[in-house]
Amino acid sequence: MKDLFGRALLDYQNGHYTEDLITSTNISEEDDLPLPYLFRDFKDMPKLEKNALQLAKGSVLDVGCGAGNHSLYLQKKGFTVKAIDISKGAIEVSKLRGVTHAEVKNILDEKDTFDTVLLLMNGTGIFQELSQVSKYLTHLKSLLKPNGQILIDSSDIKYMYEDDDGGFWMDAHANYYGELDYYLSYKGEEETPMKWLYLDFDTLKLACDTVGLTCELVLDGSHFDYLARLG
Repeated sequence: MKDLFGRALLDYQNGHYTEDLITSTNISEEDDLPLPYLFRDFKDMPKLEKNALQLAKGSVLDVGCGAGNHSLYLQKKGFTVKAIDISKGAIEVSKLRGVTHAEVKNILDEKDTFDTVLLLMNGTGIFQELSQVSKYLTHLKSLLKPNGQILIDSSDIKYMYEDDDGGFWMDAHANYYGELDYYLSYKGEEETPMKWLYLDFDTLKLACDTVGLTCELVLDGSHFDYLARLG
């Protein structure tokens, strides 16, 4: 990984904002990801994120923290927060912005326990593929203190396969439709492609059942997205 995401965050943080990130997937065309959005305040966050932050309790693990928006909000509310991300640049930015405990770490390497684990901005993305969901959920479950909770959001992207007649053109022999190849570029340089998983709620609930986690639908978003609470 070249960490173009982290490089872009650092550019913005250091006052060198000239271009946005460009993202695409194997089923969608290129789209801008505006850097200012990655530094948003609570008032500018989507409803799902606001709800998740308001449901946080006790000690918090912010997984895939990015520029640290969620961690900073919770810190100001008096929570003890640990922020982790695989992007070195993101962690550097989080620290520069005031996140007191930020660390470059893959979630599967985390060993501490928490009252709340946050996975936001399509939190199921880090699972990468449907075949890995149970592995990740089992590990996340091991990070919970008694009566702890996992707050996670995602989207059912079945709508992206809909044709003009209202039917769906998914290949019945292909992998799960939420498994995408994700591409990112910045200032003309392309990042190493990665796997990214969008998981519909029913599939998430079924996976939770198999590993002994409860799965509650907290909120439906405005565009096929949802927030779930696991425990």
